[in-house]
Amino acid sequence: MKEDVKEIAARVKELREISEISAEALSQELGFKPTEYISWENGEKDFSVGALVEIAARFKVDLSELISGKASKLKTFCVTRSGQAPEVSRRPMYGYWNLAYNFHGKKAEPFLVEAAAETGEKPVNLNTHPGQEFNYVLEGRLLISISGHDIELNPGDCVYYNSTEPHGMKALDGKAARFLAIVF
Repeated sequence: MKEDVKEIAARVKELREISEISAEALSQELGFKPTEYISWENGEKDFSVGALVEIAARFKVDLSELISGKASKLKTFCVTRSGQAPEVSRRPMYGYWNLAYNFHGKKAEPFLVEAAAETGEKPVNLNTHPGQEFNYVLEGRLLISISGHDIELNPGDCVYYNSTEPHGMKALDGKAARFLAIVF
């Protein structure tokens, strides 16, 4: 397991322990399966981006601080130059780049996401997390599955949904797809 996964897990565990809440109680409060949450906190599995957003909100810390261990400082505005956004997830089917990583006190988390090119008929990998999400397709074609509904999106198309519903996406046509994802 990558060292950064273990470092993030250690920061989450420390926040939980400082708040004097058990892993089971926190997982129940945030709507995670206790066994899955414990595997995240032990560094055995990587946290999903949605889970990290919820944990950061629960403990009133910025997502960037939870991920990097460094406090964000900008409060008026932040600029993220092309190619300079830090990657925040290491899952093979998606790349996530935090577009406002250094802004303190965000009300939402904006990401640039790339769904890897797929070959064959692999099913959509579903997940859930508390909150809502907005996706806007920039390049390529994207299949998004939300609570059993499969929707094909083209560049310029967007969707807003309740992210507590099972959802996931995959690139179509054997080409990668890039989209903006804003998690609330």
